[in-house]
Amino acid sequence: MTGHSDIRARLIQANERFQNTVDHSLLQDAAENGQHPYAIVICCSDSRVVPEQIFDAAIGDLFVVRVAGNVLDRHQLGSIEYAAEHLRCSHIIVLGHTGCGAVQAALAGGGDGFIRSITDEIQRAIGGEKNPDRACCLNVAYAVRLLQREFAAHPEIGSATVDGAVYDIRTGAVRWLPELPDR
Repeated sequence: MTGHSDIRARLIQANERFQNTVDHSLLQDAAENGQHPYAIVICCSDSRVVPEQIFDAAIGDLFVVRVAGNVLDRHQLGSIEYAAEHLRCSHIIVLGHTGCGAVQAALAGGGDGFIRSITDEIQRAIGGEKNPDRACCLNVAYAVRLLQREFAAHPEIGSATVDGAVYDIRTGAVRWLPELPDR
């Protein structure tokens, strides 16, 4: 088992590698001129789902909001609203993924403690669905509709394009949902 000091050392070494390989002009530009992301991505906290890598994005390209199960509450909605209104991001992507532990927990009946707030929201999204892939799509569709509904009254962000997609953790492919499924 790796100890705390081993993990910290690993993180320190990784940051040193980053500092030695990053394009410092990108960092300088973002520090001096602010961020100008072209899309907002709402995705799961799963460590296998890294939007900046999935979409080959540079620093400052994406405004990423991560939460287990890509569920939305007032905190996430506030972050999205900030990016849409203040950073002028007009494209929002809800990105689910195959093999999502939060969706699997919801399918199994929920969870304990704070996790329950996530699985309860996913259960609302998926209803009685039992197929994990379809449940993932339903969860994405639910979040897309929630965003469309919540921001419809805000003209500054109500016109944002909201897309749903599912990332396949085995292949790396993103499948865009052409039509959002109903449960």
